[in-house]
Amino acid sequence: MPGATLSHIIPKLQRLSSMKELEQAQALVTKAGLYTHPCVLANLIAFSALSSFGSLAHAQAMFEETTEDNSFISNTMIRAYTNSILPIKAIYIYNDMQRVDCGSDHFTYNFVLKACARASRGVEEGGESDGYGVASKGAEVHGRVLKLGFERDGYIQNSLVYMYSQCGFVGLARRVFNEMTERSIASWNIMIMAYDKINDFESADGLLEMMPQKNVVSWNTLISRHIRLSKIEAARKVFREMPERDAVSWNSMIAGYVQLKDYAGALALFGEMQIAQVEATEVTLISVLGACAETGAFEMGRKIHESLKGNNYRIEGYLGNALVDMYAKCGNLSLAWEVFNELKMKPASCWNAMIMGLAVHGHCAEALKLFADMELRFDEIRPNRVTFIGVLIACSHQGLVEEARQYFKRMITEYKIMPDIKHYGCMVDLLSRGGLLYEACQMIKTMPLPPTAFLWRTLLGACRVQGNAELAEESFKQLAKLEAPTDGDYVLLSNIYAQSERWDNVEGVRNDMKRIGIPKKFGSSNTEIG
Repeated sequence: MPGATLSHIIPKLQRLSSMKELEQAQALVTKAGLYTHPCVLANLIAFSALSSFGSLAHAQAMFEETTEDNSFISNTMIRAYTNSILPIKAIYIYNDMQRVDCGSDHFTYNFVLKACARASRGVEEGGESDGYGVASKGAEVHGRVLKLGFERDGYIQNSLVYMYSQCGFVGLARRVFNEMTERSIASWNIMIMAYDKINDFESADGLLEMMPQKNVVSWNTLISRHIRLSKIEAARKVFREMPERDAVSWNSMIAGYVQLKDYAGALALFGEMQIAQVEATEVTLISVLGACAETGAFEMGRKIHESLKGNNYRIEGYLGNALVDMYAKCGNLSLAWEVFNELKMKPASCWNAMIMGLAVHGHCAEALKLFADMELRFDEIRPNRVTFIGVLIACSHQGLVEEARQYFKRMITEYKIMPDIKHYGCMVDLLSRGGLLYEACQMIKTMPLPPTAFLWRTLLGACRVQGNAELAEESFKQLAKLEAPTDGDYVLLSNIYAQSERWDNVEGVRNDMKRIGIPKKFGSSNTEIG
């Protein structure tokens, strides 16, 4: 193939704007016999991996067809995975580069250090990271950086500070920071955020005062601090007074409202962001879709989805998760399935959202079938504690007591996941629904965690259904040791006594309510108009 053909094709590859165009380009270069040309393949993979209109899964498929000694292509994939929901895979590719002695450069180390930082936060597949293992890998990379003479590279230095701070070694991060001959604004901001993360605000503020020049990131750090401390008004004050704002400023505030469960506030601020004509980022949309999920704002969520599809935007990772979760919580399981099936890369959180959505809305058999499918992909993905909550809810709604016992046991023995209070809550609810009140009571008493009022209240409610006044008395007493019973608890106990025709006890409960001053609330209902 003459060189002119290659020079004609490369500019076209650099102007790709959709996966459809990429697939057409693949067909063209394959027909021309240029598909394996390093420059051609690099352009195809770069678009697919890095463009918001590409597909990281498709890039991975192309990458697997290449030889392992192309450092540019490997760096492209490391960079893409570093910024994805699966940063741990960037580390795997880096390991392969070292194994085949591929020519690593300063780009490689900059990207892989960031991957170590993000993987240490537990954002990789499965949601449960070995932070110390990732930190060890980061220290190993640091050693290579020193050996190869990249220790004076400003970007790598910043990535080292970021990596050590995210892995919990703030002292090492500060040592690297102190050894820097030139510090950019980014260097100061990274170190300030490191101290903020461990709540060492004195050190953070000290650096902020010493900082020769501040930028929007500096003020965003203050916003994030206030939000983490649940001081939304203080965050709002900084937001209003900062000299300039970027998309991150808006994202931090919207995420703050979501974190504090003020979903209406989050959606209102999103409206302000649109009026201000600040372009929403993927992070913005993830927070907004979370607010839509919690408030049932299906139409807004659907419009966001339609807009993304209309612009051929790549829907993967956290954004895909947010859409699945939003549709599932809004009760539109058909659209949740549609998004779930279209996602090329599904982390545990995505499977969890779908399993939970199916379970909560009564599609229990489908939820358990999906869990079985997830287990078949054990080499790629691992169920976590959230997964088993969804599985146990499905069993509870279907009344599958024995199956739930087996899942509960397997969670501990096979997956080495120690149950938390939510898992025990699911089991107590399941056993109570199945009429196994004494087994539920025994589980509450013998579990290795302190019992909660919620568990005893669950059992109390089941005693009403089963007409067990004796166990109801015990449940009420145990509940009262943990918190003051509500009017509903008293009424429930009174009704159980009435059901058993123990009228003296009914009178006693009502007298206790009067003596303590607990009025019985009248029933009410809400109707949305318009």
